[in-house]
This record gives sequence, structure tokens and C-alpha cells, in this order.
Amino acid sequence: MPLLHTPTEVSPKARPLAAPAWLQTGAVQRVRRALVPYLFILPFFVVLLIFLAYPLGYAFDLSLYRTQLVGGTKFIALQNYVQVFHDPYFWAGVRNMVIFGSIQVPIMLGLALLFALLLDSGIPRLRRVLRLGYFLPFAVPSAVAALMWGSLYGQSFGPIAQIAHALHFGTPGFLTERGILPSIGNVVTWQYTGYNMIIMFAALQAIPPDLYEAARIDGARDWQIALRIKIPLITPAIVVTCIFSIIGTLQLFSEPQIFQAAAPSAVSEFITPNLYVYTLAFTDQEVNYAAAVAFALGLVIALLSSLFLFVVYRRRAR
Repeated sequence: MPLLHTPTEVSPKARPLAAPAWLQTGAVQRVRRALVPYLFILPFFVVLLIFLAYPLGYAFDLSLYRTQLVGGTKFIALQNYVQVFHDPYFWAGVRNMVIFGSIQVPIMLGLALLFALLLDSGIPRLRRVLRLGYFLPFAVPSAVAALMWGSLYGQSFGPIAQIAHALHFGTPGFLTERGILPSIGNVVTWQYTGYNMIIMFAALQAIPPDLYEAARIDGARDWQIALRIKIPLITPAIVVTCIFSIIGTLQLFSEPQIFQAAAPSAVSEFITPNLYVYTLAFTDQEVNYAAAVAFALGLVIALLSSLFLFVVYRRRAR
């Protein structure tokens, strides 16, 4: 005769605690589901406030004051900004970077586009090796890259100068007043071409291969596919790299700051706006005015980037 099993009683300690009735209502559940995503992104906003919003607010507060030997710190509202927009050194640095970027950025992005197209249509076995080789200079910190190229540019000890002397070509003018901007442009191009190439190559990988097959059936060659299919379809990626390059050009600092130690007569303190800000803050001890110059530079960057986007999308609309 089978034994009858009676249900065992669960001790009060083993029973799960039931949530209060007010937490089980539909409205509360919807609120909890709506708040969960914000809890996940809360650490990002905390870091953003600590390391970006607070420093910006502190710097803006500094820009509204002026520290004098007689009278101490005095609130002057926007007088520092008025002085910035009449400062010839600030505008000289902006002009230098606009001229620099109008030559260096097209060369850099042209090379990045060429390398991306070569990788997209190249030998699959060598694709990873070439991609790593093109991108590797970006992994080198800007200060290290400037030191390395500064050693190569050295007029008395650099290998380029020694080869030129051996061939009786004279002394190269890399670290002279006329050659310093092209020398910096070479360093920036060497370092950031691979980064922009990766962005363009990723955009090329997103294009459906069916478009290429249809074009080849119609008799299109590889260069025609590149010009009429690939480049038009990755225009948004090219625009992004242009924006990044404009911002990076106007914020150039590491290369001229390091080259200034090797060639102080060739690199002036206002050759770039950021170097001018650094000189004002840490050499001249004009922290308040340096903060105003930094915010003015941010405004110039925003205006130039917006102007570029306006021109690009206006042409696309036409």
C-alpha cells in the first residue's frame, strides 16, 4: 500500500518576502521600468559632471575676473572676452591653423581615403597586416611622435641632415621659421591618417557587395566603382573625419610645444591658439585671461565646424 505524502510546511524563514502591495501596482512597475535605463547611464553622467562640466564651469568663472598686483582679484564681467577679440596674437594663431589645415587636412584625408579603398579591394590575406600597419602610428602618443620626428629633423644630429650633408644638399630647413608648419604637418599626417582610414574603411565594409556585382555586370571597372559607388556612399564618414580634423587642427598643441624646445626661434608662443593659452597660463601667470582665450577658441571651432557642415549639406541639397 503506497504511503500517503502530506505536504510539508515551509518555515516562515524560508518563505520569500512578498513586496508591499503598493509596489505591485501597474503605475509603479511602469515607473521602475522607465528608471532602469537611467540607472545604467548614471555613472557616465557622474563622470561627465566631474571631469567636464565642473572644469568648464570653473574655467568660465575664472574668465570673468582679473587678478592684479594692486587690488587683487576683481570681477570684470566680459572684458576679458572683448580683449581676446582684439588680441592680434590670438588671431595670428587662428590664421596659422586655418592655413595649416587647408593644406594638411586634404592631404591627410586623401591618403586615408586611398588606403581605405586599397584595403577594401586588396588581397584578403594582407588586409589585416596592412590595416594594422596603417593604424599603428595613431597608437603612438602625440608627445612621443613629436620627440621622434624632432630627432629626425635635427639640423646637427638628425639622420636626414646627415644624409643631406653627405650628398652636399645643404642643411634641411625643417626646424626653421618657414619650415616648421610643414614639419608639424608631416607629423600630424603620419599619425592621424590611419585613424581616419579606419573610419572610412568601416563605412566601406557596410556597403552591400551586390552593388559592386551589378556594376561589374554593366562593365564598370574598379576605379569607376570607387568613384561612382564607394566614395559617394561613404560621404557621411568623410564628413565626420573632416569635422574631427578641423577640431583637431585648431586644438594643435603637443607638436609645436615640443618643437619649441628644439627650435625656440622658429616656434613662436602664438603659433597655435592652444600654445598661446598655455603660455598665458603657465608662463605669464595670466590664468583669467587664458581661460577667456580658451573659451574664445572653442567658439571659433564651433563656428568653423558649423560653417563647414552648412556648406556641405547645402551642396548635397542642391
